[in-house]
Amino acid sequence: MTPDVLSQSEIDSLLDVLTSGEVDFEEISQASAEKNVKGYDFRRPDKFSKDQLRAIQMIHESFSRQLTTSLSTMVRSIVTCEVASVDQVAYEEFVRSMVQPTVMGVLEMYPLEGNAVVEMNPNLVFAIIDRLLGGKGEVFGKPRDLTDIESTVIERVFMRMLELLEDSWSTVIDVRFRFDSMESNPFFVQICPGTDMVLLVTLRVSIGDVEGMVSLCIPYFVMEPVMDKLSSQIWFASTGKNKDQDHRGFLTASLGTVKVPVHLELGDTVLSLFDVMRLRVGDVIRLDSMLDDPVRVRVGSRIKFTGRPGTVDGRYSVEVLEVADDGSSEEEEE
Repeated sequence: MTPDVLSQSEIDSLLDVLTSGEVDFEEISQASAEKNVKGYDFRRPDKFSKDQLRAIQMIHESFSRQLTTSLSTMVRSIVTCEVASVDQVAYEEFVRSMVQPTVMGVLEMYPLEGNAVVEMNPNLVFAIIDRLLGGKGEVFGKPRDLTDIESTVIERVFMRMLELLEDSWSTVIDVRFRFDSMESNPFFVQICPGTDMVLLVTLRVSIGDVEGMVSLCIPYFVMEPVMDKLSSQIWFASTGKNKDQDHRGFLTASLGTVKVPVHLELGDTVLSLFDVMRLRVGDVIRLDSMLDDPVRVRVGSRIKFTGRPGTVDGRYSVEVLEVADDGSSEEEEE
């Protein structure tokens, strides 16, 4: 299709209108400039929606609270942890933003395919190691590669962090994090092409006077199979459900340790107050039950069982014959 082209007469008419002042060229230019135009970078396409990023932030806010408690216990010091940012960037940008050498742990996310990376600032790493080995949590000198002993110590910290990550992600997705390896040069860790988009969650952690960043990097293609489960609504629904289940489990476990009195009732009778006042040691009270009648087992204030009395290893005992129905006993009804 041939595009529309102005004829010479139309061009002359347009020039005459502009020169006569009937149309203000500056107003036309200003109106065009006021149009809201949103820039789009084709090198950094948006893969995660705002709602998905909000759900991811909620997940890691829960993780940061648990990490605060866990690290405080491990290093025996005041620890604060908060989510600094949740963003989507190119993997190459993430790699270039890190210092060298650094401490990076390569992770596997089962059943998802692919690897993720957790990176911890070297100052923070050495402060944790110093505290765990009995020091005051001070940082000396420039960042350097970890020794074998230091790598083993910090690997334990990573393992604990992965346990907390699993617990936080379980509110939305059942995923298992497994520690694979540790690297100090970020350019040696290629979990995806440099132009691929990744999810980058940055936590700001402070231990005493030392502050540093902990970053979790997950490629988009790893998260793609579960993207439909990442939403703030699902997070709120799952969180409420898990809280109810946890609350019920806590109550069940707590009730299991409660001690309640258990009594055996061999029988009963009715005496006047005058007869009760005349009772002396050795007197016999006649009950309204026979020798072969089952006894009632009272748990707390309710009759719950009927049984047969006897002895086991020289101790008085009762054999439970049947479970009493709630409200079946005349005494309970009274």
